[in-house]
Amino acid sequence: MSILVTGAAGFIGCNNVLALNRRGVTDIIAVDNLEKSEKFLNLAQCRISDYFDKRDFIARVRAGTAPKPEAIFHQGACSDTMEQDGVYMMENNYRYTLDLYRWAQSLHIPFIYASSAATYGAKTTFREELEFEGPLNVYGYSKFLFDQVLRREFDYLRSPVIGLRYFNVYGPHEQHKGRMASVAFHQYFQYRRTGKVKLFEGCLGYGNGEQLRDFVYIDDVTNVLMHFLDHPVSGIYNCGTGRAQPFNDVALSVINSLRRHEGKSALTLSEAVASGELEYIDFPEALKGKYQAYTQADLTKLRESGCDVPFRSVEEGVSAYMDYLLEAHPDVEA
Repeated sequence: MSILVTGAAGFIGCNNVLALNRRGVTDIIAVDNLEKSEKFLNLAQCRISDYFDKRDFIARVRAGTAPKPEAIFHQGACSDTMEQDGVYMMENNYRYTLDLYRWAQSLHIPFIYASSAATYGAKTTFREELEFEGPLNVYGYSKFLFDQVLRREFDYLRSPVIGLRYFNVYGPHEQHKGRMASVAFHQYFQYRRTGKVKLFEGCLGYGNGEQLRDFVYIDDVTNVLMHFLDHPVSGIYNCGTGRAQPFNDVALSVINSLRRHEGKSALTLSEAVASGELEYIDFPEALKGKYQAYTQADLTKLRESGCDVPFRSVEEGVSAYMDYLLEAHPDVEA
């Protein structure tokens, strides 16, 4: 079975490929952009059959000369919510997705693509319906616009199309993402270097570290992807845990997971703050008006589609992630 994975050197894309590899699937066409060449480290852990630069591949699709897969996982995108170049964002995220989707329809093959919880913006109901959507940045809009195309054409699809609205995904193989890597990733290195982790102070009516997000572990996301490969029920679905947990839970899970490896006892939140192992810092000016202080996936549609994949809590997922990071990055310079 030949499968195309775009963004294959990225965070979710790499894990997507590895999930296929665990099934014994190695005929995988990987597409990405290696201008930041360090992403090759993710690909080096994967078994693939071919690699294409993203620009070369879409040119081949448009020219009718691209190798034809039996299914497409489209994970490639610019996911930097602070990106200000709208021309680039719309070409890279919207137009590229639209052309791949049209191609998949012409081939009559499943198309599973990355949407985003950023489509909801500052709304507080996270249900896959237009009235609850309102992106706060051009990244969210690029995802939102393609979702509208799918909704308009839903009754005329010739093959399955599945859009997954990822919430706050974290886990292995995100090291190349820089500032866009998860809070848990950054806090691992903060704690190993300084003995403390940092969180934003309160904002938008929330206390220090009490902003709430739906944090979802990457292995649970890839389980959802494999489910829809096996059972391709068309639709746009939330991909989160259905639980909102405060950033304080992430920080405390990082601290206590690493303390456990040091043979130390777990701390309560107040003890972590009092000891200086958790520190609150000023909320960035650049994020004001563009920040989601609360997200929680409504899983009704996902469950109704037949997807019964269980999701880890923050405590479970972060503990597993810290175990991975300690093995992958054991030596952290102060």
